[in-house]
Amino acid sequence: MTIGSEDELEKLKIAGRVVAQTLKAMGEALEPGITTRELDAIGRRLLELEGARAAPELTYGFPGATCISIGPDVAHGIPDDRAIAAGDLVNIDVSAEIDGFFGDTGASFAVPPVAPRVERLCRDGRRALWTGIRAVRAGGELGAIGRSIEAFADRNGYSLIRNLASHGVGAALHEEPREIPTWNEPGDRRRIDEGLVFTIEPFLSLGDDWVDETGDGWTLRPTHGTPTVQYEHTLVATRRGPVVLTLGE
Repeated sequence: MTIGSEDELEKLKIAGRVVAQTLKAMGEALEPGITTRELDAIGRRLLELEGARAAPELTYGFPGATCISIGPDVAHGIPDDRAIAAGDLVNIDVSAEIDGFFGDTGASFAVPPVAPRVERLCRDGRRALWTGIRAVRAGGELGAIGRSIEAFADRNGYSLIRNLASHGVGAALHEEPREIPTWNEPGDRRRIDEGLVFTIEPFLSLGDDWVDETGDGWTLRPTHGTPTVQYEHTLVATRRGPVVLTLGE
């Protein structure tokens, strides 16, 4: 989606705020003993209170309002009766539609106590995301995002999952540009149009570079089960730089 009016931008900001606040509340509810189904119910209730519809259900018939993955799984986990335990690395992805516009955000949460290397991974996952956001410039190269994130990962001794990419969003959950690499793709010459709405969501790993479907039709897991995190924002490219829509403000 490329924004054509202030009204569209305001509606996207509303969708972004709703998913961001839902993600925040779900993260605060994380504790040993809560099941992913109970956590998903919190997310569903908050979305419905805002008049929003869960995008995974709406778009793909996903069996849950939100995607909740317990490590080593990293994406598209189905909410069920599994209980969160101390030491778990949990990814929550929240996306929703409200008034015809979509917001999409996600984050990984380490349930204490966790190893120092996992704490650092979470910290650096957030840093990797913002490294990519700072590379966004209307008129600039879309590939600058992946180059910046890969350079960060290389400097800090991480790998990146390379079969999960960022994407366009706005009037639908996934739209053009369908795949925005969070790694360096030298042949990518696409430009960032002013007003383009898209996500940035690097999957930073302690060694893996690929995910496989686990057999349930949805859940994705790194090939070698290495700790991996994902952090995601929806943003719009403007002349003044990126406007992040999912900060929850």
